[in-house]
Amino acid sequence: MNFFMILLSAMLVNNYVFVRFLGICPFLGVSKKTSTAVGMGVAVTFVLVMSSALSWLLDLLLITLKLEFLRTIIFILVIATFVQFVEAFLKKTNRTLYEALGIYLPLITTNCIILGIALLNSTSKYSFLEAIFNALGAGLGFLLALIIFSGIRERLELYDVPKPFQNLPISMITASIMSLAFTGFQGMIK
Repeated sequence: MNFFMILLSAMLVNNYVFVRFLGICPFLGVSKKTSTAVGMGVAVTFVLVMSSALSWLLDLLLITLKLEFLRTIIFILVIATFVQFVEAFLKKTNRTLYEALGIYLPLITTNCIILGIALLNSTSKYSFLEAIFNALGAGLGFLLALIIFSGIRERLELYDVPKPFQNLPISMITASIMSLAFTGFQGMIK
């Protein structure tokens, strides 16, 4: 499988938010404003790519040492390390985004997309570059989902939504329709 197909598949066909339903907590929590959605999407993409690269290398070591049963624990430690790096970096360089992301920034550690990609890269027997492209595609797909959804949520703020549908109900309806729209990509890659 070539790298472009892996990237496109992870980004659109198997979008981890709309098709595999991973990462829903930050998707709903950080998507009220496009600026915070972009910041979260970029941070998650960075953590995804870096942790996937290191996890892939550590997975080889674990397989060699016949310690595959430690895979999940090791991957979580790698992810937590990169999240701490991102958190410290944002705190130093972009205080506004750091405060806007709030509790959701440390929650990147528990974002199931990141651990899911590390585990899927391992079980799919991807090469190092294939694992990187899969992680990049998943991160870009997450970023795309956040940007589209935050744009829709910002527009919904301008309209008179009936009271029973305000906030979470209209968000869930919107996410459901977007999920249906993303199923249209299923025929692109076989």
